[in-house]
Amino acid sequence: MSDYLIDMHCHTTASDGSLTPTEIVKLAKESGLKAIAITDHDTTDGIDEALEAGEKYNIEVIKGIEFAALYDTDTELEIHILGYFIDHKNKEFKEVLKSITEARENRNILMIEKLRKIGIDITIEDVNENAGGEIITRAHFANVLQKKGYVKSKNEAFSYFLSPGKAGYVRREFVTPKVCIDAIKNAGGVAFLAHPTLYKMSYEQIENALKYLKELGLVGVESEYSTYSPEQERNIKKIAKKLDLLISGGSDFHGNYKPDIKIGTGMGNLKIPYDYIEKIKFSIL
Repeated sequence: MSDYLIDMHCHTTASDGSLTPTEIVKLAKESGLKAIAITDHDTTDGIDEALEAGEKYNIEVIKGIEFAALYDTDTELEIHILGYFIDHKNKEFKEVLKSITEARENRNILMIEKLRKIGIDITIEDVNENAGGEIITRAHFANVLQKKGYVKSKNEAFSYFLSPGKAGYVRREFVTPKVCIDAIKNAGGVAFLAHPTLYKMSYEQIENALKYLKELGLVGVESEYSTYSPEQERNIKKIAKKLDLLISGGSDFHGNYKPDIKIGTGMGNLKIPYDYIEKIKFSIL
């Protein structure tokens, strides 16, 4: 079965992807994949639909999550932690997700209030409508500002209003890596660090981060990813081996929102073996 290919990092309309869970599973089947992990940002709302579609299209669906955590308070460095094989209906796990959702909703309201104070006509309904059911991000605020004519582009919206230090910015509240990893473990899952090369760290810093996160219960790292160069992939795998960490691989598929990234193959550089899933399952037993 190790000849089968997989994708362990996929986003649906439950967070910030353009395809529904069913559409992603169907695409995985059409793309010749054996299994995919649904790893939406801070939500598991797409998992049940994906599982149902998995049965229909004979695709193994791994129940997953992608958490954002604050790694360094001084630099406000955000890292992402993937959870695989979680019980998405676990009570404690759902409480953590609820607290993250509430913090995000409070931030959105504060941003609306700040923008209205400087004379911008924007409501939470405007932003909700633009998000279309997705988790609201600053990009949705930018879309509304552009649509209403306050800026000419999304980049202008960030430059003038939505970046740190600007009139409409409110710092996001992050949970700690420990909270994320504990939530994943309590839900019976395994925690992996996502795309470590994106954090502007040296390989030495990545290794130190992985050592620290391993002490908290992290068991693996994403060793294959759409934007990795061959050298980056080799180095991440070398660090994983040194620290006795499991490896995973994923495209970070978002559908039309990241059109250069295809499910399973990423930018054409991915060929992730089912063997990765087998080793993770063996570690859980």
